[in-house]
Amino acid sequence: MGPESVDVSVRRATADDAAAVAALVRDAFETEVAAYGPDLPPLRETAEIVKGGLERGVVLVAERDGQIVGSVRGELRDDGTCLVGRLVVLPEVRRLGVARMLAVELERLFPTARRFELFTGHLSVGALALYESLGYRRFREERVSTTTVLVYLEKSRTA
Repeated sequence: MGPESVDVSVRRATADDAAAVAALVRDAFETEVAAYGPDLPPLRETAEIVKGGLERGVVLVAERDGQIVGSVRGELRDDGTCLVGRLVVLPEVRRLGVARMLAVELERLFPTARRFELFTGHLSVGALALYESLGYRRFREERVSTTTVLVYLEKSRTA
């Protein structure tokens, strides 16, 4: 946690939250446009995409005063890997521990997962630092465009 703290609660999202979560994802990724350009898939997030995440796994939301200010998704694959996706926090509550709370709660909800895997862009220094502080280690990079290299990170259950 930073010098400030934020009073948030974390809960499972429902289909009724899908539009708000989609809007949150789009808003949160607007800050990445300067680094990666305007063609980021999260900027095209829809309620239907969020509902798909609900059907395949878990979507968590962090709320403050009734407003969704953060979210993350998890999906357990047959090989025991939990894919972690779309960990987002509104810019005004970043660096207050919300993303960490969401990540820790997501891991708790998948007790049978042998490992967790996620990716972020190579220029997302804050996200990379957060994931590494949570015990994730880089294991692969993939160039997906002239401006973007995806950095894949993993964490074993024993980490």
